[in-house]
Amino acid sequence: MRFMFVGDSMTIGRAGDYTWRYRMWQHLSSTFGGPYRIVGPRCELYDTVADTPTSHAYADPGFPEPARRHLAGWGEGWQHMAPLIGPAVADTGAEVLLVSLGLIDLGFYTDAEQTAANARRFVAEARAARPAVRMVLLPVIPNSRAEEDAPFAAEVARFNELLAKAVADLTTDASPILLAARPDAYDIHRDTYDGTHPNASGEHRLAGEFAAVLHQAWGIGGPYDPAQGL
Repeated sequence: MRFMFVGDSMTIGRAGDYTWRYRMWQHLSSTFGGPYRIVGPRCELYDTVADTPTSHAYADPGFPEPARRHLAGWGEGWQHMAPLIGPAVADTGAEVLLVSLGLIDLGFYTDAEQTAANARRFVAEARAARPAVRMVLLPVIPNSRAEEDAPFAAEVARFNELLAKAVADLTTDASPILLAARPDAYDIHRDTYDGTHPNASGEHRLAGEFAAVLHQAWGIGGPYDPAQGL
């Protein structure tokens, strides 16, 4: 089974991070009984000093290079990934997409309706490359800006409503789409290092939500253990 992580800065991570992708790799390695691969066209972290996605300085240098694969980018959202996902799925044979996108779109590029339209385009492009592809989508987690900017908070809430509708409209037996929940007890003041990006506890909570959906809905893996790797 081939998994691909798709996301923005919360998924690519910065130099020195473990990333929630690393936590998912640990989880799959310990709970998934069948052979699997993590795939994607990229493997780097974001270098905040150079302002480029060129770092390979993962917190755990033992994180295997093949497991570092992803399709995530600092400052990239649904509108950026929609035209990239088809070729990425076709080239890698990805079967399950674990997707966390939307915050950067709403913050800098598109309103809720436009962002939802780009999410629907993303689904269509992924299916054009692999009709039976499966997806788990994470709603946008409001960040510190949403606490101070009421119109932005409203856009986040509106997009999450539209994303849920898109999942309900688009899921099929052949290509199911699942909507994850905001990770249980996720607190941006405790689980991020800047009000947006996950720290170690946030990484575990994000990975734990994806792991729970995979296990409960499709029997992939097992219950998530946040103590793994500690």
